[in-house]
Order: sequence, then C-alpha cells, then structure tokens
Amino acid sequence: MQASYEATSAIARGRYERWMRFDLMEPWKHELQQVKDPKEMEDRFYRHLEYGTGGLRGEIGAGINRINTYTIRRAAMGLALYLRRKGLAYMKKGVVISYDNRMFSAHFAEETALVLARGGIPVYLFDRMRPTPMLSFAVRELKAAAGVAVTASHNPAEYNGLKIFGENGGQITPKIAAALMRSMERVNDELLVEAMRLQQAMRKGYLTYIGDDLEESYYRRLEELVLDAESARRMGEVLSVVYTPLHGCGGIPVREALGRAGFTHVYKVEAQEKPDPYFPTVDAPNPEEEEAMSLATDTAKQVHADLILGTDPDVDRTGVAVRTHNGSYLQLSGNQLGALLLDYVLMQRHRHNSLPENGAWIKSIVTSDLGRRIADEYGVETVETLIGFKYIAEKIADFEQQGTRTFLFGCEESHGYLAGDFVRDRDGIQTCQLVCEMAAYHKSLGRTLDEVLEQLYARHGYHRESQFSYVWKGREGASRMKRIMRQLRKQPVPDWRHNGAAKVYDYLSSTVTYADGRSEALHMLRADVMKYVLQDGSWVAVRPSGTEPKLKVYFGVSGKTRESCERKHQSLCQQVELWLEQVFEEAKHQRKRRKNQR
Repeated sequence: MQASYEATSAIARGRYERWMRFDLMEPWKHELQQVKDPKEMEDRFYRHLEYGTGGLRGEIGAGINRINTYTIRRAAMGLALYLRRKGLAYMKKGVVISYDNRMFSAHFAEETALVLARGGIPVYLFDRMRPTPMLSFAVRELKAAAGVAVTASHNPAEYNGLKIFGENGGQITPKIAAALMRSMERVNDELLVEAMRLQQAMRKGYLTYIGDDLEESYYRRLEELVLDAESARRMGEVLSVVYTPLHGCGGIPVREALGRAGFTHVYKVEAQEKPDPYFPTVDAPNPEEEEAMSLATDTAKQVHADLILGTDPDVDRTGVAVRTHNGSYLQLSGNQLGALLLDYVLMQRHRHNSLPENGAWIKSIVTSDLGRRIADEYGVETVETLIGFKYIAEKIADFEQQGTRTFLFGCEESHGYLAGDFVRDRDGIQTCQLVCEMAAYHKSLGRTLDEVLEQLYARHGYHRESQFSYVWKGREGASRMKRIMRQLRKQPVPDWRHNGAAKVYDYLSSTVTYADGRSEALHMLRADVMKYVLQDGSWVAVRPSGTEPKLKVYFGVSGKTRESCERKHQSLCQQVELWLEQVFEEAKHQRKRRKNQR
C-alpha cells in the first residue's frame, strides 16, 4: 500500500511539474503557483476526472482532477474521437452545446465547440445561457449526434462540469460513458489539445449559433402538455406564485412558460432573480434545501402566495413549497411532489379518457413506493430503473422501439420530473408549469396541495422517506467508499429488531438474494448500489454518489398512521446508522489486515 501511494505521489508530482513548466493560461497559471501543500498538489493531480451519474463534474481549478480549460479540452477531444469512430455520417450530424451562468461556463462551452470544430465536427452553440432541458430538446429537434451542457447543476459555486447527451436527448449511459472515457484516455497530453479559432470555425461552417427559433419550438411543445386548459385559464389569474431561479438561468424561461400557460401572478425574489455565478444568498443553489428556499418563503408570506417554486442553475431540479390549509408553508420532499404530480397526471388523463391501456410510469430504485400504489389504482404499470435520469430516458426509448408501453410520467426522489417526452432529461420548466396547473385545479375545488397529499396517504398509507450522506473528500475518501461498498457485500445483514431483510438487491452483481438463500438475476444494468427490502416492506439503500464525495444512504417506510410511520422511520434510521458504523470499522480493519499481509 505504501509503495503504491508513493508511486502515485511520484506520478502526481510529475504531472504537477509538467503543468508548472507549461505556459498556462490565466487564471490557471497564477492559481497553480500558489499551491504549496503537498496534499493539495496530490489531490489536484493524482487522477483524471471521471464520468459519474451527473457527467464530468468537479471543482474549478488548475490540475487534471479539476475543471479548467485544459481538462475541458481533453473531454471535448475525447468526444470528437468517439464520434469520429462512429463514422463520417454520424459525425456530420453535429453536436449541440448549451451553458448556464456558472463561473467560466460560457468560456468552457466555446472551448468545447472549437475543439470539436478542429476535429471536423459541426457544432450548434446556443447564443446565450439556456437551461439544460432545452439542450435535450435541441439534440432531438436538430437530430444531432450528441449534446453537451456546461453546468454543475445544483452543486456549490466552486463546481462546474459537462453533461454529455446522446442522440436520443438523454444523458449518456455507463456503456457509452466508458467508451467516451477510453477515447479521452487516448488524449496523451491535455495541455497540447488545440482548438480552432472562432472566426475560422464560423467561416468554415463548423460553428452555428442557435437560440430563439428552437426556444419557441420548445415553448409550443410545453403548451401541448397542459392537461386541463379550462382550469389553467380560469384559475391562472387567481393562483399566486413565488418563483426563484436561485441566481441561475431559469428566470426568463420559467416565467415565459408560466405566462403562456395563463399564470400571471408570479412574484420575483429580487435578491435571487439575476444570474450570479457566486450564488451569494445560498450555500448551494439546491431547491431541495429549505435554506436555499428561505428568501422565497419570506416573499411568499408577504404576498400570501399559494405556491413557492425554485429551480437550480441549469433548471433541471425543482423545489416546491405549498401554502397549507392553516396558512403556513410546507416544503414538499422530492417523493411527495412526485406522488402529487403522478396522481394529477393519471387523474386528468382518466377524466379525459386519454389514459392508454399500456400506460407506464418510470421511477428510480430509491424513489418512494407511494407512486407505485397510486399507479396501481389507475391500472398503470410501474417500471423501475437505476439512479440517474439517463436510465429513465433509456426506458422511454425502449418503450418507443418496442411499442409495448406508453410513457406517462418519470420521476426521481432528487426533485427531477418529466411529463413530456420531447425532452429526455429532468425538466424544471415543465415541472413548474405542471405544478401550477395542478395547484390551480385543486384550488378550483377548494383544496390545498397538502390536503391532496393527506388524501393520498389516506388511500394508500403513509409513506416516509429520507436520505443522509457521509462526506469523505479527496483520494482517500474515494478509496474509503470503495472499501465500504466491498465490505457491505460481505457483511451479514442484521435482524433489525426481528425485521430482517426479505430481499437484498446487489445492483453491481445484478442479483437479488432472498432470506432463504435463493438468488435470481436482475435484468438491469449494473451500478454500485446495495438495497435491503425488509420483511415489513421498509427499505434501505446505500451507494457512493456519482457527482459528489459522498456515501448516500436512503430510507423508505410506510404505515397506517403518520405516527406509526414516523416511529418506524426513526427506529430504522438509528439501527442502520449503528450497523453502518460497524461496517466502517470492519472495512478499516480489513484494510489494516491486507496492509500487514503485504
């Protein structure tokens, strides 16, 4: 282990010295000159950034384990090599590129475009910042070979990255990501990747700017999504909404979509309205977090709004809080909002006799089971996927190709939703429009959304989900998470107060093991996730994050009453936390034993 570490350190030092000798662009040159700590040098250069569930993402800074001009060029060159191997006709379909308002996003988008142009690949670059859902739409509309969104989604200000989309408009799956990584590995020196000059790329026809026409086509498709136009028209002027883009690029498109749908009372959160790459009013621009939505809640209290909406910087995640029957505000979890939206979509389709016999909705393996029970009520099939909206997009494509199912709705617990399949990624603009329509419909019947949620619980049982994370940064953190996941697969599952695991899902080996020892294959793609379904239907899942240095733990329980559900949830969380501490300790001891054997 020590020899391995020293070898890695020597490699990292060599890379660092190579960068120091090179005539770097600013600000990377000045930043690297300030690095004096050997551990920081190690962390910046011990590995190249890798694709995770959210694409290529990392802290902005100098080094191969950071996001900067040179690592972006390397990624772009890898994409160019990948597309060229697919053949000339495929390559000539081109690549669409969008960007949000994060630090260096416009620069990184242009660098990506010009590297691709030098590789002979046509590029369609949005003429100003646009939400990621519009990128997904544009890839499909222009029949492009791929798309690139420059964004780090909901991460803090110091992050940026690339999301890569395939020709179907969905983010690339691991198989394609692996092929792309192999192409990137063929780029021997990221410092020597060259980009075409901007004017030359335009003159030769490799770079085309796009914008308003595609945006208008997207808005027209949004208008077709309205399920109850009468309620939207009648209640649009009555429903009071506060919306915050959390300093991101959602302000203009979300307001445009809501205005076209008839919702005219949409208030701003002035301190968060303008795009700002530093996100000064929040720790992280994540609408899942109550802290990020607190200014919007203050505004809502002042204007007595019915609804609070928030989106992250690239407008794929949506946070929602509702005014309750007693006048307070309740921030909905991603699972609660998903259940409400699914119920609304299926109910309206049922009302209008447009619910297909082969209808299906798609959820991830860590999304609440409440949606499954709602779907069962309407005779709609539930299809599960791995974590990541790209898998939902892949299932939609399967539905189309096989012709066996009709897509109705897709959601993940991490506040990602999709109703219209003209986009193949989570769409915060669609979601804001659909939430307003849903709230307007229920308001016309004298109901608040918290009351509708209680009705769902009364019909299908109370459901409680949660998620917490262990944060371990850097090289050692990544190694630690790998050791823990290995140990989880060896560790006996505890009894958990006579509520042991009825089924253990190992998505890396793609097997499910039952309490009696039987095993079956899972017909799914593989991922580093363990899920334990207990005898009473409760469940626990553990996985390393694909976008952040975190080990994520998910919980789901249900019960006949809110009180019993909360008790069950609290007890399970406590037991699992104790169990995981034992797993962590055993993983540490296993490492020491292996080290002593060397």
